[in-house]
Amino acid sequence: MLIVAGVGPGNPKYLTYDVRIKIEEARHILAFGRVANSLKTIRKDIIEVNKVEEILNYIDGKKEILLLASGDPNFFGIVDFLKKKGLDIQEVLPGLSSFQYMMGKLQKSWQNANFLSLHGRDENLENIKSHKLSILLIDKENTPNKISKELYELDIRGKIYAGFNLSYENEKIIMKNIGEEIENISSLGVVVVENEMD
Repeated sequence: MLIVAGVGPGNPKYLTYDVRIKIEEARHILAFGRVANSLKTIRKDIIEVNKVEEILNYIDGKKEILLLASGDPNFFGIVDFLKKKGLDIQEVLPGLSSFQYMMGKLQKSWQNANFLSLHGRDENLENIKSHKLSILLIDKENTPNKISKELYELDIRGKIYAGFNLSYENEKIIMKNIGEEIENISSLGVVVVENEMD
């Protein structure tokens, strides 16, 4: 039996009540390092995994498993990977995604946004040209600074917001004009692009 639960942007205070109860009651819990570390105040026996493939080893051997994923597991998350591997998921519990948290901090609506994940993926930034608002998940290769420069080269102008370590004590949100230098504070982040379209 596999339950996949989203733990939100990182700080345990953003867990949903349902997910918190599941964490307290589950017999076996798997999580990636950052997630496992941030939840040590709730459970110290969370099994830490470093690669997605490691999850498969545990799922074969154990009966009931709660798999914790950052953000929302259905938003560029682990659910698609598990289904492609043929795993039977009994339940998916949503979590607050990092982009929702970021948009709340910026006090901006996002219902018409263009979404891209550069987190371990290659995406063409060209399609940002045709959207007023784009929200991007980043990684250590695709930094806000790199994105800022690439957008400028594509003749996209406007504002770029970079949110680092969202929900943690060392959270930082930076606003710049597209093309300007952005300090690379962390690989854990979200970029929001406001395109000044004609």
